[in-house]
Amino acid sequence: MQKFTTLRGVAAPLPMINVDTDMIIPKQFLKTIKRTGLGKNLFDELRYNPDGSEKPEFVLNRPAYRKAELLVAGENFGCGSSREHAPWALLDFGIRCVIAPSFADIFYNNCFKNGILPIALPQSEVDKLMDDAERGSNAILAVDLEKQEITGPDGGKIRFDIDPFRKHCLLNGLDDIGLTLQKAAAIDGFEAKARLERPWL
Repeated sequence: MQKFTTLRGVAAPLPMINVDTDMIIPKQFLKTIKRTGLGKNLFDELRYNPDGSEKPEFVLNRPAYRKAELLVAGENFGCGSSREHAPWALLDFGIRCVIAPSFADIFYNNCFKNGILPIALPQSEVDKLMDDAERGSNAILAVDLEKQEITGPDGGKIRFDIDPFRKHCLLNGLDDIGLTLQKAAAIDGFEAKARLERPWL
């Protein structure tokens, strides 16, 4: 998993509440078990017309936000079904950080397991960042995970909270597999001992 230390990039505003996982990545794109290739279908029904042409009014289709790396969204982001494809699609598009007043629990947990930093902030602070994000190509936010700090285009800073263990995992690029591999020596030792003590297994 890619480490998350600092991120400085364009923030796209998505002032919608209850954005569910089917809106993030519709069900017809869930046939793959690969984490790549889903970015083109992120927010598919919001981004494209039935004939496949782009909807120019949707934020990620606007020139200033096509390479957005942060998303500022409304409350209860990621609600709905527990599909891990939702963070996969965000990450494949290039989104590394989502800021919202609240998140659905399963989506929130899946973000950390895939190298995305979800930041929950009070509505008043999200409103300020949403306003910053409306500046188009000047909507540059900087996120420092070590300092737990967001810096806006005007230099203003907002602090955020994060669970220390999740912070450690993101800073070191550790998903569940990475955490397990940290114990590889102990696992190998256990298996070697088990083979000696129970050779019939």
